[in-house]
Amino acid sequence: MNRAFPWALAAFLALVLVPFAAIGCGGESSASAEAPHSITTTADEPTCPPALARGWQKLADQIEAAVYCPSWLPDPLVGRIGGQWEGIHSVTKENSYLIGFIWFQRDAGEVHVNLRGYPGETKVPSCNGQPCFSGERGTREVAGTTVDVYTVNHGADTWHVLYAWKDNGSLYSVSQHVVPELGLSYSQVVKSLDRIMAGLVKIEPQQS
Repeated sequence: MNRAFPWALAAFLALVLVPFAAIGCGGESSASAEAPHSITTTADEPTCPPALARGWQKLADQIEAAVYCPSWLPDPLVGRIGGQWEGIHSVTKENSYLIGFIWFQRDAGEVHVNLRGYPGETKVPSCNGQPCFSGERGTREVAGTTVDVYTVNHGADTWHVLYAWKDNGSLYSVSQHVVPELGLSYSQVVKSLDRIMAGLVKIEPQQS
């Protein structure tokens, strides 16, 4: 199942697909040439609010695998599946998923966060014969999870900084778009991703 809300799709086309078309899926788009420092971010035990948990639980049940509910996203985003800010919702026949949240105001600001999961797979997925995630910049220890940092990504994660991690035989990722001209620098996005990671809540599928 795939869907993209019209307003969000317009923003996505303007800010992602246009530069992506210039380089193609086979091109490389680097969010930064600077490697991040490894740090540990601590936070209180996060919880997934009921208004968010319903959608993420439904997704977990649909794919019969664990998903991660984002209890915090950068303003004004809220990680509610089917809510105001969900702009991308894709579930493949292999049960991998891409959930994207987007806010866009022309010449004023843009916030775009993607969450992915690949149940039963730990290899980086392929985009037209090449890795979807590349430009690895080392690892970070964030809220007890070791993440691989990628800054040259493709598809919906073009121009994003992306964190990827493995859990129980599955690959997960979260990424955010770097937009320096609109006030979202590489360092700001890394801080945002650290906070998103610290607020993720794992939701297991319910027994049928």
